Amino acid sequence: MVNLHGTQRRPEGPFETADRKHSFGASNEEMSRFLDFIEQQDEETSRALSIKTGYDEIKLFITLLRNHLNGKLTTSSSLAQSSGLSYGTAIRAIYAIEVRGLLVRRSKTATGKSFSLHPSEKLILEWQEYARRIYSLMDSTIGLSSRTGQNSSDYFYGASYNSGNILSPPSVFSSKLPLQKELRILVHADPTFMAMHVLKKQFESIFGVPIQSRALSIDRLRDEIIKNSNAKHSNYDIIACDLPWFGEMAKEGRFLPVDSLISSTGFDMSDFHSEALASARHKGKQFGIPVQTTPDLLVYRRDLFAERGLKTPRTIEDTLAAAQALHSRSRNMSGIAWNAARGTPLGHTFLFTMGAFGQPAINLNVNETGFDGENVFGENFRPMFDTVAARNAAEYLLELLNFSPSSILSMSWYERARAYADGEVGMAYCATLLAPMFELNPKSPAHGVSEFLPHPCGKGAKPIAPVGGYALAIPSNVSEDRINPIWTALMSLTSPQTIKLYIENGSLVSPRFSVSMDPKVRQISPLISKVDEMARFGVLQMWPRPPIPEISDIIAIIGEEMHDMLVGAKSVDVALSNSQNRVDAIMRQNGHY
Repeated sequence: MVNLHGTQRRPEGPFETADRKHSFGASNEEMSRFLDFIEQQDEETSRALSIKTGYDEIKLFITLLRNHLNGKLTTSSSLAQSSGLSYGTAIRAIYAIEVRGLLVRRSKTATGKSFSLHPSEKLILEWQEYARRIYSLMDSTIGLSSRTGQNSSDYFYGASYNSGNILSPPSVFSSKLPLQKELRILVHADPTFMAMHVLKKQFESIFGVPIQSRALSIDRLRDEIIKNSNAKHSNYDIIACDLPWFGEMAKEGRFLPVDSLISSTGFDMSDFHSEALASARHKGKQFGIPVQTTPDLLVYRRDLFAERGLKTPRTIEDTLAAAQALHSRSRNMSGIAWNAARGTPLGHTFLFTMGAFGQPAINLNVNETGFDGENVFGENFRPMFDTVAARNAAEYLLELLNFSPSSILSMSWYERARAYADGEVGMAYCATLLAPMFELNPKSPAHGVSEFLPHPCGKGAKPIAPVGGYALAIPSNVSEDRINPIWTALMSLTSPQTIKLYIENGSLVSPRFSVSMDPKVRQISPLISKVDEMARFGVLQMWPRPPIPEISDIIAIIGEEMHDMLVGAKSVDVALSNSQNRVDAIMRQNGHY
């Protein structure tokens, strides 16, 4: 396989290929346009010039590469037919290409009598380099950059390649995954996994097997994970699990620990955001590999702030002042949107807001980055809703109501992002996985004028970006003979090259540092690099929502009690006291203290 695992050692055996040796690479879209150019140039050359040469392999290469990018199956017959050569000559040319290591012939059936053809890593890298050279040559001879306003040393079809390594599109495995049936995946219905669905044909070509994917909303996804774990045999091979659920899923034995697989394949974990990795661990064992890091951030409109002379909202006081200044019923503008819907949405909001006041939901130990959300024992499980920070968080949310949309008490993740994208609010607490709604939508009033910040903090606290996202896990009840090929697919689906594919197809989240270094990714949106910077400087944190087994219960309880408070059915004191007592009862029942 090609460039599927970043810097880690490739799995040995039928999946092994040569290491990548070039740093330049065009995206799928750029390479597709380049192939179109070369094909048309070749046709115009043959039409306009009286040139007689031997057979031409250009069409063979173009067909191989184009079919690979589109996830379309190539056979010897179809490739020969596309070549413009006689059948016999085409078959000899295909054999010669294979001998030179430019083509991968992969068995389609167990009998080994039928094959599919694919470009090798060597061919992909050669054409990446060819594209770079052709563009540079065109610029130096006909001055292309002077017409486009771009420097040829910096850009290739709009993508910089000198400021960092561009990740090339992944190529196929040299042997298809040895699975008797299709690869079955359960995911969350969000832009990253929708991008995965769009790329389904390409992944099927890479793996050599059909893919069956199912996408569910967050609460339905959790229910399905639990239901699946109770079946005798898993209905899925790979499951996308919300990061804070890993404590519960690991404790209940729903997922396989993957430490031995990591060790045996030399899978390099150093490229991942450390907080995302820690969220997918339980009692020192790794149960998932991050596929997206999507912190909850504050996003605001720079243009509106400039018009009103507002300062950057880095504190709770700044945020309230800005929300009040932006709030105007006459202009159909509310100050801020946030998760205030009953239950899970508001539960997350309250835990993050407590974190912004410097207090986790349970009695975690203090460490150099804030609090230790991974090593939780005994008294660490004691709830902390009877603290000053919890009261401050509750009162802050009550104040926000005054500057929020009228529908705020039914607003959750999508609705708050939608309100911001449609220009109904000037600020929003927003998970970065929904940022494509305005970052990639030129029709949005917030497009190109949005700034992302960690959660503004209370007095004496530090700014934080509560980490969220998903990691891919292997169900514990899969057949043992499927584990190794499933792991190979999982590594590929979380590789830097594949994460980049998601981003090129509508996602704006990444769990890997290397992806944000890709200049093409930087060009799509600055958001991914900003999240990486937060990860490097310890702003990205998992302790506001630690992955303990009871976290879903805590979120549900606090989401109910705080909603009662917001609608006026309970006082702050009663809502916090109820939260403390209800969570305390669960912790005692589970024998934590």
